[in-house]
Amino acid sequence: MRRIVVKLGTSVLTKGTSYLNRQRMLEIVQQIAQLHTDGHEVIMVSSGAQTAGRERLDFPDLGKSVPAKQMLSAVGQSRLMRIYKDLFDIFEIIVAQILLTRDDLSHRGRYLNARDTLITLIEHRIIPIINENDTIATDEIRVGDNDNLSALVASVLDADLLIILTDQPGVFTDDPRKNPQAALIQTIEHISDDLFELAGGAGTTMGTGGMFTKIQAAQIATRSGVKTVIASGSEPNVITRLANGELIGTHILPATTLSESRKRWLLTDRTQGAVHVDAGAVKVLMRGGASLLPVGIRNVDGDFERGATLSVFSPDGREIAHGLTNYNSNDVKKLCGKKSNEIVETLGYSYGDAVLHRNNLVVLK
Repeated sequence: MRRIVVKLGTSVLTKGTSYLNRQRMLEIVQQIAQLHTDGHEVIMVSSGAQTAGRERLDFPDLGKSVPAKQMLSAVGQSRLMRIYKDLFDIFEIIVAQILLTRDDLSHRGRYLNARDTLITLIEHRIIPIINENDTIATDEIRVGDNDNLSALVASVLDADLLIILTDQPGVFTDDPRKNPQAALIQTIEHISDDLFELAGGAGTTMGTGGMFTKIQAAQIATRSGVKTVIASGSEPNVITRLANGELIGTHILPATTLSESRKRWLLTDRTQGAVHVDAGAVKVLMRGGASLLPVGIRNVDGDFERGATLSVFSPDGREIAHGLTNYNSNDVKKLCGKKSNEIVETLGYSYGDAVLHRNNLVVLK
């Protein structure tokens, strides 16, 4: 089983036209349904809301103002999701709409909320379909394009593979539209400044970013340990073939492993509080691969919010771990020594059985 994020550009969904191409979308959905049936966890990041809005309003001439684009997104988002819902219904697969901004992925509490929601959907075999929340996003909180959004999502979810589908076969040694001698780069081990120069500017008029933003996205993903592929959405069965390891398009290799990326981040992040645990919790944590449950916590230092990085101290005062907390300081103080099945009774709600989940915890050896 693999966790795969698939980013679909507007030019892929329209097949180069002004309309969302239902046949192309069905082909894509059929491939994703096959991966889903095979047991893979698939997350979609889809453009196309503004195009769906233009289509619904019979292609009005609204200029390029931000409010006009936000209006088109507001009209088109539900239309785009309706198309996806109808297509996935053919395969008896449930989909869910998720709208995100950069704030949702950079603010600690919102980051955990977004991650928890996405993982819960995946665990229930529901395919999330993600787009930037264009209807309310301002420049200060925008990601700016779905290429970079897909990379952030892949990083948040510790994905194994990010597939960015576009109207080009991949990254070339030069612009293939201008230079017929340009050659496809099949594998990239390191993203250099020269590569960004090769990527140039924007691509089609339908989308918001060209190859440049795809290289940006690949850099984000590979720094988080996620392998990235940039390939043509018109290549037959491209998604299933890439999932099976075929060398299609341009493959950008991860600069680190997922675990090392998460470990490095948690180790270098400034802690905002601490929990002191008993000997039993120390023993369990030091074995590795375990979460810190409230029953093992004896007391709490500091005032912190959900999503803060905490230090974990043993009874003899040794710092043994860092982790992201699922609960704020007031909640953790109430939960000290309690069993996980008492969380809802104690707080009236639950963010999970663990105060520090093993996926957001690194033990200091």
